[in-house]
Amino acid sequence: MSLKLTARQQEILNLIKAAVDRTGFPPTRAEIAAALGFKSPNAAEDHLRALARKGAITLTAGASRGIRLVEDAESAAAGSSSGSASASIGVSLADSLRQLILPVVGKVAAGSPILATEHIHRELSVDPSLFEQQPDYLLTVKGQSMQNIGIMDGDLLAVKRSPDARNGQIVVARIDDEVTVKRFNRRGRIVELLPENDDFSPIIVSDENDFAIEGIAVGLIRPHNLH
Repeated sequence: MSLKLTARQQEILNLIKAAVDRTGFPPTRAEIAAALGFKSPNAAEDHLRALARKGAITLTAGASRGIRLVEDAESAAAGSSSGSASASIGVSLADSLRQLILPVVGKVAAGSPILATEHIHRELSVDPSLFEQQPDYLLTVKGQSMQNIGIMDGDLLAVKRSPDARNGQIVVARIDDEVTVKRFNRRGRIVELLPENDDFSPIIVSDENDFAIEGIAVGLIRPHNLH
């Protein structure tokens, strides 16, 4: 059977084949969107549904990687990559899939989880080699309390989820109804959240406070460096 695909559909088919060959798993909608420059995973979903209607793939509802190539489509994807130009595209797409897709979290509402859907503004594709430890999300920094160490208002702090921290680490902490970025310090039973700006005072955590460490900072992205 000859599959009549548009150029974009063929590109996505090649991308799926490259991901399966490289990792053993198909890409997620977010990974396809990032690799092809779509504004949202919904655009990738539209193309995937079109491919499914044409019999190139099958989709499993509710599964982020629920994409399976059918036999004819595997042949079509393999055949289309025989030329040097197609091979170059395949390499480029595989490189894009190696990017890390991270949720970008904005203002966190009191009492709700940081990664609640309503807090996630978008997803961002970043190079994982930027970080010694792989982050779980990017938190939009608010305010200037950490400016002396170069963490500025509007920066994206790369955060690895962890309930614990060592003295001196930059943490994302929840104290009562506020989520804050500070330097962690523990002296015996006393926990201090220290700013890096003389205009701000340390926060001393008392037994009466509802306190938890949400994660530790593992990197920083300045948004204008993304352009």
